Amino acid sequence: MSEEIRIYVADLAAYNAGHLRGVWIDATLELDEIQAQVDSMLAASPVEGAEEYAIHDFEGFDGYRLGEYEGLESAHQIACFIEEYPAFGSALLAHFNDLEQARKAAEEDYCGCYSSLADYAQELTEETSSIPQHLAMYIDYRAIARDMEYGGDLFTLETGFEQVHVFWNR
Repeated sequence: MSEEIRIYVADLAAYNAGHLRGVWIDATLELDEIQAQVDSMLAASPVEGAEEYAIHDFEGFDGYRLGEYEGLESAHQIACFIEEYPAFGSALLAHFNDLEQARKAAEEDYCGCYSSLADYAQELTEETSSIPQHLAMYIDYRAIARDMEYGGDLFTLETGFEQVHVFWNR
Protein backbone atom coordinates (compact mmCIF):
# COMPACT_ATOMS: atom_id res chain seq x y z
CA MET A 1 0.00 0.00 0.00
CA SER A 2 1.51 3.29 -1.01
CA GLU A 3 -0.64 5.60 1.10
CA GLU A 4 0.15 5.95 4.78
CA ILE A 5 -2.67 4.89 7.09
CA ARG A 6 -3.17 7.85 9.37
CA ILE A 7 -5.67 9.71 11.51
CA TYR A 8 -6.19 13.39 12.18
CA VAL A 9 -6.74 13.87 15.89
CA ALA A 10 -8.35 17.20 16.77
CA ASP A 11 -7.97 19.14 20.02
CA LEU A 12 -11.62 19.54 21.07
CA ALA A 13 -10.98 22.34 23.58
CA ALA A 14 -9.34 24.41 20.83
CA TYR A 15 -12.06 23.39 18.36
CA ASN A 16 -14.78 24.56 20.76
CA ALA A 17 -12.89 27.85 21.23
CA GLY A 18 -12.88 28.42 17.45
CA HIS A 19 -9.40 27.12 16.62
CA LEU A 20 -8.86 24.31 14.14
CA ARG A 21 -5.98 22.45 15.71
CA GLY A 22 -4.83 18.87 15.61
CA VAL A 23 -2.18 16.48 14.40
CA TRP A 24 -1.87 13.79 11.73
CA ILE A 25 -0.63 10.52 13.23
CA ASP A 26 0.44 7.27 11.60
CA ALA A 27 -2.26 4.93 12.92
CA THR A 28 -0.03 1.86 12.60
CA LEU A 29 2.45 3.11 15.20
CA GLU A 30 2.45 1.45 18.61
CA LEU A 31 -0.53 2.59 20.66
CA ASP A 32 1.75 4.20 23.29
CA GLU A 33 3.40 6.31 20.57
CA ILE A 34 0.00 7.40 19.20
CA GLN A 35 -1.14 8.37 22.71
CA ALA A 36 2.13 10.26 23.30
CA GLN A 37 1.57 12.31 20.13
CA VAL A 38 -2.01 13.09 21.21
CA ASP A 39 -0.82 14.06 24.71
CA SER A 40 1.88 16.31 23.21
CA MET A 41 -0.68 18.01 20.95
CA LEU A 42 -3.04 18.59 23.90
CA ALA A 43 -0.22 19.90 26.11
CA ALA A 44 0.55 22.57 23.47
CA SER A 45 -3.12 23.57 23.14
CA PRO A 46 -3.98 27.29 23.09
CA VAL A 47 -6.73 26.41 25.59
CA GLU A 48 -5.48 25.68 29.09
CA GLY A 49 -6.34 22.25 30.48
CA ALA A 50 -7.20 20.68 27.12
CA GLU A 51 -7.94 16.97 27.61
CA GLU A 52 -10.48 15.92 25.02
CA TYR A 53 -9.79 14.88 21.47
CA ALA A 54 -11.58 13.24 18.56
CA ILE A 55 -10.61 11.72 15.25
CA HIS A 56 -11.84 14.24 12.67
CA ASP A 57 -10.26 12.81 9.52
CA PHE A 58 -8.37 9.81 8.22
CA GLU A 59 -6.43 8.65 5.17
CA GLY A 60 -5.39 5.28 3.84
CA PHE A 61 -8.38 3.36 5.17
CA ASP A 62 -9.62 2.98 1.57
CA GLY A 63 -13.33 2.08 1.55
CA TYR A 64 -13.66 1.70 5.32
CA ARG A 65 -15.21 4.67 7.16
CA LEU A 66 -13.62 5.27 10.52
CA GLY A 67 -16.03 6.81 13.04
CA GLU A 68 -15.37 10.25 14.57
CA TYR A 69 -15.63 8.82 18.07
CA GLU A 70 -13.61 5.71 17.26
CA GLY A 71 -11.11 5.28 20.07
CA LEU A 72 -7.39 5.39 19.43
CA GLU A 73 -7.02 1.68 20.20
CA SER A 74 -9.79 0.72 17.79
CA ALA A 75 -8.43 3.01 15.06
CA HIS A 76 -4.97 1.50 15.61
CA GLN A 77 -6.26 -2.09 15.39
CA ILE A 78 -8.21 -1.31 12.22
CA ALA A 79 -5.19 0.41 10.64
CA CYS A 80 -2.95 -2.55 11.49
CA PHE A 81 -5.47 -4.96 9.95
CA ILE A 82 -5.57 -2.92 6.74
CA GLU A 83 -1.77 -2.80 6.71
CA GLU A 84 -1.62 -6.58 7.23
CA TYR A 85 -4.11 -7.27 4.40
CA PRO A 86 -3.56 -4.37 1.98
CA ALA A 87 -5.24 -6.08 -0.99
CA PHE A 88 -8.62 -6.51 0.70
CA GLY A 89 -8.48 -5.46 4.38
CA SER A 90 -10.56 -2.30 4.14
CA ALA A 91 -13.13 -3.94 1.83
CA LEU A 92 -13.44 -6.87 4.24
CA LEU A 93 -13.94 -4.49 7.18
CA ALA A 94 -16.58 -2.58 5.21
CA HIS A 95 -18.28 -5.90 4.39
CA PHE A 96 -18.53 -7.04 8.03
CA ASN A 97 -18.24 -3.73 9.88
CA ASP A 98 -16.64 -5.83 12.62
CA LEU A 99 -12.91 -6.32 13.09
CA GLU A 100 -13.10 -9.77 14.67
CA GLN A 101 -15.33 -11.17 11.91
CA ALA A 102 -13.06 -9.62 9.27
CA ARG A 103 -9.97 -11.11 10.93
CA LYS A 104 -11.58 -14.57 11.06
CA ALA A 105 -12.50 -14.37 7.39
CA ALA A 106 -9.00 -13.21 6.40
CA GLU A 107 -7.24 -15.89 8.44
CA GLU A 108 -9.58 -18.86 8.02
CA ASP A 109 -11.87 -18.36 5.03
CA TYR A 110 -9.77 -16.64 2.35
CA CYS A 111 -9.46 -18.66 -0.86
CA GLY A 112 -7.36 -16.24 -2.90
CA CYS A 113 -7.62 -13.59 -5.59
CA TYR A 114 -8.90 -14.53 -9.05
CA SER A 115 -9.80 -12.78 -12.28
CA SER A 116 -13.38 -13.92 -11.70
CA LEU A 117 -15.39 -16.16 -9.44
CA ALA A 118 -15.70 -18.53 -12.42
CA ASP A 119 -11.92 -18.94 -12.39
CA TYR A 120 -12.09 -19.98 -8.75
CA ALA A 121 -14.94 -22.40 -9.48
CA GLN A 122 -12.89 -23.93 -12.29
CA GLU A 123 -9.79 -24.32 -10.11
CA LEU A 124 -11.79 -25.85 -7.26
CA THR A 125 -13.64 -28.23 -9.61
CA GLU A 126 -10.46 -29.36 -11.35
CA GLU A 127 -8.66 -29.89 -8.02
CA THR A 128 -11.46 -31.91 -6.46
CA SER A 129 -12.90 -33.80 -9.43
CA SER A 130 -11.63 -35.98 -12.22
CA ILE A 131 -13.09 -34.54 -15.40
CA PRO A 132 -12.87 -36.58 -18.61
CA GLN A 133 -11.16 -34.54 -21.32
CA HIS A 134 -14.05 -34.96 -23.77
CA LEU A 135 -16.47 -33.32 -21.26
CA ALA A 136 -14.22 -30.50 -19.97
CA MET A 137 -15.33 -27.95 -22.58
CA TYR A 138 -19.02 -28.41 -21.66
CA ILE A 139 -18.69 -27.33 -18.03
CA ASP A 140 -20.19 -23.91 -17.34
CA TYR A 141 -17.96 -22.52 -14.58
CA ARG A 142 -19.84 -19.20 -14.52
CA ALA A 143 -23.02 -21.08 -13.63
CA ILE A 144 -21.20 -23.07 -10.95
CA ALA A 145 -19.75 -19.84 -9.53
CA ARG A 146 -23.16 -18.15 -9.56
CA ASP A 147 -24.71 -21.11 -7.72
CA MET A 148 -21.92 -21.08 -5.12
CA GLU A 149 -22.45 -17.38 -4.46
CA TYR A 150 -26.27 -17.44 -4.55
CA GLY A 151 -26.30 -20.54 -2.35
CA GLY A 152 -24.36 -18.65 0.30
CA ASP A 153 -21.33 -20.96 0.20
CA LEU A 154 -18.99 -18.05 -0.38
CA PHE A 155 -18.80 -14.31 -0.92
CA THR A 156 -16.53 -12.12 -2.99
CA LEU A 157 -14.95 -8.70 -2.73
CA GLU A 158 -14.04 -7.02 -5.99
CA THR A 159 -11.19 -4.60 -5.34
CA GLY A 160 -10.19 -3.77 -8.90
CA PHE A 161 -10.30 -4.90 -12.49
CA GLU A 162 -10.10 -8.72 -12.46
CA GLN A 163 -9.32 -8.67 -8.72
CA VAL A 164 -11.96 -10.84 -7.12
CA HIS A 165 -11.14 -11.98 -3.59
CA VAL A 166 -13.00 -15.15 -2.67
CA PHE A 167 -13.99 -16.13 0.89
CA TRP A 168 -15.89 -19.11 2.25
CA ASN A 169 -19.03 -17.99 4.06
CA ARG A 170 -18.93 -19.98 7.31
